[in-house]
Amino acid sequence: MTARILVVDDVEANVRLLEAKLTIEYYDVMTCQDGATAVRLAAQEQPDIILLDVMMPGMDGFETCRQIKADTNTRHIPVVLVTALDGRDDKIRGLDAGADDFLTKPLDDVVLFARVRSLTRLKLVMDELREREESGRRLGVNADGAGRLRGSGGRVLIVDDNLRQAQRIADELTREHRPVIETDPKAALLASRGLIDLMIVNVAAESFDGLRLVAQARSAETSRHMPILAVVEPTDRPRLIKALELGVNDILMSPVDPEELAARARTQIRRKRYTDFLREKLDYSLEMAVTDALTGLHNRRYMTGQLQALVQRANHGGDPVAVLVMDIDHFKAVNDGFGHDAGDEVLQEFAVRLATNVRAVDLPCRFGGEEFVVVMPDTRIEDAHRIADRIRRDVSSVPFRVMGGKETLNITISVGVAVSLGQGDTPEALLKRADEGVYEAKATGRNRVIARAA
Repeated sequence: MTARILVVDDVEANVRLLEAKLTIEYYDVMTCQDGATAVRLAAQEQPDIILLDVMMPGMDGFETCRQIKADTNTRHIPVVLVTALDGRDDKIRGLDAGADDFLTKPLDDVVLFARVRSLTRLKLVMDELREREESGRRLGVNADGAGRLRGSGGRVLIVDDNLRQAQRIADELTREHRPVIETDPKAALLASRGLIDLMIVNVAAESFDGLRLVAQARSAETSRHMPILAVVEPTDRPRLIKALELGVNDILMSPVDPEELAARARTQIRRKRYTDFLREKLDYSLEMAVTDALTGLHNRRYMTGQLQALVQRANHGGDPVAVLVMDIDHFKAVNDGFGHDAGDEVLQEFAVRLATNVRAVDLPCRFGGEEFVVVMPDTRIEDAHRIADRIRRDVSSVPFRVMGGKETLNITISVGVAVSLGQGDTPEALLKRADEGVYEAKATGRNRVIARAA
């Protein structure tokens, strides 16, 4: 798995060394030597990962990271701070600035490449979600909810058979989150199917295989996207590397530092909420792309695609498909006499009555304005006529309440019915025949159903 990596360091020798190591592993490497240039390149080139030195003149790595993470166009890019400083305060400061991880000089090649692979996988997911989000935005659909993207108030599952260590972690996290301790890996997997924002696993547990638990969590559909922090002994490099290969999102060295724990948990929960937010926006975008916002019925775009497939099937010997085209009589008078808000109430109530009078397999849609269509698979014209008349009677029999129930309106509809003719028929011709039935119904007095057999 390759990636485009931006290396930022004011020392030329350090830049060249990192560039050589990464290039040998077939990574595409860009370089620069100051923070301002790094911020500009991050926005212009959109690298997959940024390896950022902390100690630079002018704008240091902390401020550079902060600016990259503050920009909506670059905040999704993983940033790894590289420093000769191994102090606790520097790690906390870097994580609070938004850094995704720390590497300490001299760099361990195995840990470096494990980190890069792990962050590359994350970036691929983020890019796909952001691309889908942008597709939704181009459709004019945008689900608001950025206020939920904070890193506090998370539900944290701590899986550890070392109860003293687990309790210390829980006590620290209680200040911001809702931690739960679990010592049984099977119970932990069951719990992870719920609404968990973060799982912390002691991969060196004595009574269970922590690495196997990580692998099982990553393979399960319900917990695949859940962030996992692995607690590892600093001298246990093989287990650390294996945990990263299995897909843990971050590493906590034992004994766990309370401030580092808080910062890393906050970062992972914020990232999860961001990805969840993008997925929710995608689902919302897809729903809005096929749904009429006012009535909740499917829209014309969705209906057209479904009708095309059903007509093609009927043309090749499949079951016939019927359509009902219906128009609300004198709807302009409703808007003119009572206002567009009352007109919207009529449309919404009509959509409810329509949906409750068709079969589960039928497809009620708002075609546009006061015109509605029902696509009816496997339906002959006499059955379609019967259902259309049932809808007509339900609409006309009970007045519509508008303006908060202050006014009632007697509403009627004119309905045209048509059924597919077999080979050579088209969706456009089918709809036109039904539409002609609507015109005839209106011309002969309204509040009636006219079927067009051919």
